[in-house]
Amino acid sequence: MRVISASRRTDLVAFFPGRLAEALRSGRARILGPSGRIFTAGLEPEAVHTVVLWSKNFANLLRNAGGLREALAVYGQVYAHFTVTGLGGTVLEPGAPPVAEALAQLPGLAAVLGHPRRLSVRFDPVLFWREGDDRRTNLESFVPVAEAAAAAGTTDMRMSFAQPYAKAVRRMRAAGLDFLDPEDGEKIEIAARLAETARSLGLNLWACGQNVLTRAVGIRASSCIDGRLLAELHPRRAAAPVGKDRSQRAECRCTASVDIGSYAQTCPHACLYCYANPRRSS
Repeated sequence: MRVISASRRTDLVAFFPGRLAEALRSGRARILGPSGRIFTAGLEPEAVHTVVLWSKNFANLLRNAGGLREALAVYGQVYAHFTVTGLGGTVLEPGAPPVAEALAQLPGLAAVLGHPRRLSVRFDPVLFWREGDDRRTNLESFVPVAEAAAAAGTTDMRMSFAQPYAKAVRRMRAAGLDFLDPEDGEKIEIAARLAETARSLGLNLWACGQNVLTRAVGIRASSCIDGRLLAELHPRRAAAPVGKDRSQRAECRCTASVDIGSYAQTCPHACLYCYANPRRSS
């Protein structure tokens, strides 16, 4: 049985719910991969172990936009990564919902998933920038995000620091902001403080794709898609793929999945720091 990722490449739930629902109903998705090759992925419920959703806004799922909630209901398990950075509605994430609006979705989302451990909250990325003479960060949002995650019953949060991709640096500079990339020592100190806060709330804090952060007390390397965990949470305890996903970065510990998004699907969240294709769609 395969694990379906929907999607690391764009926010299908927030901006393409009807297209995602139609693919699920039809049992297949036609995908333009990163190499430019078009391929088809089978989505037949009996062949899918878990559908893993990634989004900054699950409102479309909660209100069944495009029949998305109904289309997902026939699958054995749905797992969700909910990214809340505290930057929604700002120039850095102009298309993402403000933090209070996003956090209000957590209880309903946990209920839809059927188990709070099927929900992971991502404070990802931690971002530093200079605005005029001021050094700015989104770290002040970590506590309210963590408190809301704990209240919703989840046990897992994930984090990483923003990467200085050349195109992200250019976008931020065009907006009058200077991207700042702290030294590893500062990142480790910050990660340790966040882990202590998370632990005080009964949360595990995981480092996504940045092994240097595991030098901080209380931080472990994340398998954001974790076949062993998905098997444990599956209603029938069905086995899932556990080998490394070789299509991901070297420090990524995710197990194998099939991503059904495309970088050609531009993302109207328009996050300035994004590695993908964060332009407003027409």
